[in-house]
Amino acid sequence: RLTLAEGSFAGIIGPNGSGKTTLFRGISGSLPLKTGRILLEGEDLSTLSWREKAQKLAIVSQFSQIADLTVEEYVLMGRLPFRRQFQFFDRKEDIEIAHHYMQLTNTYRLRHKSMEELSGGEQQMANIASALSQHPRLLLLDEPTSHLDITHQMQFLNLIQRMNEEMKLTVMMIVHDLSLAAEYCDFLLMMKDGTTYCQGLPEEVLTYEHIEYVYNTVVIVKTNPVSGKPVVFPVSERRLRDGNQEKP
Repeated sequence: RLTLAEGSFAGIIGPNGSGKTTLFRGISGSLPLKTGRILLEGEDLSTLSWREKAQKLAIVSQFSQIADLTVEEYVLMGRLPFRRQFQFFDRKEDIEIAHHYMQLTNTYRLRHKSMEELSGGEQQMANIASALSQHPRLLLLDEPTSHLDITHQMQFLNLIQRMNEEMKLTVMMIVHDLSLAAEYCDFLLMMKDGTTYCQGLPEEVLTYEHIEYVYNTVVIVKTNPVSGKPVVFPVSERRLRDGNQEKP
């Protein structure tokens, strides 16, 4: 059983094949559940229509399909769940909402550019602007920073953290970088072999014992002197071998 309080920033971690994506797809509704239910603010997501679900839940994937649209057109797609029947043009309210999140993500200056012209970091910022335009209560992020450089990783996650705090937006993110997970998430779910291995605060989950068992690799876990969060350092096989040889 997994329960998240409103406004949580949760990270789903675990090695490849541990079940992270399956869990993510089950929550998003793209994979039918065999057992159990997914409740959002007390409502069973499986009973909601596409429109109702899209007004509550938004998804940003690692690789989104980029259509040949301008940035403004792409971000405005986030307002589709709120379109009325027989509405063929964007309302002033929808345009204002889209522009607000484009300014927040620094993509307003790119509004007339094609999405295909943007860098990976710019595309991901446009993705989050479109998702936030949905005014979701739950934001699902599927490895959103895995192909970004450190500058765009920090810009993206700082923005998500700010939205999480200011909007009380509940965030659930699949992430491979354990140090980033510790720094930004206030709750972690560690998975192994298709099930939950442990869950809790970052400092409770990211111990070297847990990581070495679940990931089958040797690490060192220290504390970030500024944030107080765990930082995970890998140890190469060569260093391990050299260290063992130095022992008396």
